[in-house]
Amino acid sequence: MTDNTSHNLAHSQPIGIFDSGVGGLSIAKCISEHLPNEQLIYVADSANAPYGDISVSNIEQRVNAITTWLMTKDVKALVIACNTATVNAIDQLRQNFSIPIIGVEPAIKPAARLSKKNKIALLVTQATASNKRFLNLVASHKQSSDVIIQACPGLVELVEAGQINTLACKQLLESYITPLIAQGIDTLVLGCTHYPFLRQKINEITNNRLTIMETAQPVTEQLERRLTEFNLLATAKIAPNLFFTTQKCAKQHQVFCDLWCEQLTLEIVEEL
Repeated sequence: MTDNTSHNLAHSQPIGIFDSGVGGLSIAKCISEHLPNEQLIYVADSANAPYGDISVSNIEQRVNAITTWLMTKDVKALVIACNTATVNAIDQLRQNFSIPIIGVEPAIKPAARLSKKNKIALLVTQATASNKRFLNLVASHKQSSDVIIQACPGLVELVEAGQINTLACKQLLESYITPLIAQGIDTLVLGCTHYPFLRQKINEITNNRLTIMETAQPVTEQLERRLTEFNLLATAKIAPNLFFTTQKCAKQHQVFCDLWCEQLTLEIVEEL
């Protein structure tokens, strides 16, 4: 990674994590479980979700604004817990900020290694599906596998609205996944951080016949490597995790609690 990381950041400083909405909680939860001493500051840009529906320039503007705000909280590292934001904005972000920045990329390489039939499908947002950086990543890591890229409009919105366990969600998932099964895939890559929250539904639709790949563990491991490299791992938990959103919505607090699997305090960031 090409950042000019400062070596004088304190171990006790928090880690910033952001996503277009609540999906990145799937990444944050994994980080919290594996690095329990770290304080996390999570920002959901739910007022502008999903990023898959906005322009690249607008994605970059949102990413820069949120990162600038997180820098005021003295974060020692940043996790972009959003596939769409990663493929569209991580390169310029690393040029503008000097802390370790970890992005999220679909698990194409391990999927290609595990697929017995060399038939893989990627579930992604519309913006990711058409992104050149993403398409180059697929081309370089797919090896001899046949890769089907399936854009999934509407899924992010259902997760954001707390409608995972609805008939509408099941039907939409079926409309995307059933044709992929018909094409003979044996491995499914979840290329959006919202989608792991749909994993149980996906397993029901596929009768647990597919190998499902997600990215929370690899991202957590990369974060741990970067913190270790710069001697930034926290030695004790000295402050609670903080959760913020850009959306004024009473229901979102319950969605956060449901996805985090415990009660938490959610604050609105007015200035973003």
